Amino acid sequence: MKSKSLRRVRALRPLTSRDYRLLFAAVGIEVFGTGMWTIVMVFQVLALDDSPLALSAVATGMSLGLFAFSIVGGVVADRLSKRRIIITVQGVIAAVISAVAVLSLTGNVELWHVGVASFAMGAGSAFFYPAYSAYLPQVLPPDQLLAANGLEGALRPTMGQGLGPALGGVIVGIFFPAIGVVIVAASYMIAFVITLFLSRRDEHPSVTPLEERVSVWRDLRAGVGYVVRTRWLLWTLIFGSGLALIIQGPIEVLLPFLTRDRFVEAEATFGFLLAAYGIGGAVGSLIVSSLKLPRRYLTFMILCWGVGTLPLVVIGVVDNLLLMLAALFLVGALTGAGVVVWGTLLQRLVPLDMIGRVASLDFFVSIAFMPVSIAVAGPLSLLVPIPAIFVIAGAVPPILAVIALLAGRMRQTEEEHPLDAG
Repeated sequence: MKSKSLRRVRALRPLTSRDYRLLFAAVGIEVFGTGMWTIVMVFQVLALDDSPLALSAVATGMSLGLFAFSIVGGVVADRLSKRRIIITVQGVIAAVISAVAVLSLTGNVELWHVGVASFAMGAGSAFFYPAYSAYLPQVLPPDQLLAANGLEGALRPTMGQGLGPALGGVIVGIFFPAIGVVIVAASYMIAFVITLFLSRRDEHPSVTPLEERVSVWRDLRAGVGYVVRTRWLLWTLIFGSGLALIIQGPIEVLLPFLTRDRFVEAEATFGFLLAAYGIGGAVGSLIVSSLKLPRRYLTFMILCWGVGTLPLVVIGVVDNLLLMLAALFLVGALTGAGVVVWGTLLQRLVPLDMIGRVASLDFFVSIAFMPVSIAVAGPLSLLVPIPAIFVIAGAVPPILAVIALLAGRMRQTEEEHPLDAG
């Protein structure tokens, strides 16, 4: 009975950190606003220029901002106060979206205004998340990071892919896009105000000597060098980027066509399938966060990602909606579980003054291969049947997972660095 009580206390303890509660609230509101923006932005652009080209150009702005600053964001996070970066990012984005809201309400908004706002959101994310990843170990003890990352992993699909876009669609439908922009601006402003109350706990000199921190380029090279020298880290990034290349395109580009070919109500069915994927990610994140970090944590993480793609084979070979929903739920759950462990390992195995750079490199390789996968998926479907592509996408990653486990010497790292064991 005592051990069960201790486990319950263990799961709840992250919420006792004042700074963690503030940061979690700010992130939740910001994710909601970003999710709502994805819908509001679309209808704002369509109200200005009912053109697919215009929408594509504006929507690309967020990805460009993220891509352009993903590496720099990590260097900045390791050089400056994480708290100041978090506050600055929230404040700048709140100001930009507020300006767009005023322009939209007064009828003076133009396409380039919306594009700048999307770019600012992407750039802000590139600075925010490395700082966030490096700030968590300063406000939580090591054994609570898994639970914190699990809660955040569940928060994103719930608020960013569920509530935010859903409410955005309702508001735009009832009123007009400008009201949606106002709510997005208000969400970022509230998040900004919340972050002002974070403790000044990281306002101290870095452990890295000043003479070694003069050059940003030198900091970046040091981060890349650390990743290359650290086998488990290098092979996890290689495997993760390969995974993004293999599965992102089929899910985002080819699944709608597969749905259209198999079901009468294609639009609604596609929405249900994506919802199953997102819900699975939230459930997987929560389940892992409620448990202790596995003894074979790297093996568990890599197998979650590798074996987690096998249900995609079901998508390719069956046309039963329930089976397809279950398959995508499993893919989402296992992917989410692996991501939670990955975020925790970055914060526990990587030196504190290197977390920002490693997190940004992870960010960079992920977003670098996603657009490639999306761009390749369409032309590939002209040569290979779409169901066969899903079978390949489900079957290849488990093989790559085994290669990563062996080449990265994951078991050796687990034995040399036991975490939460015993």
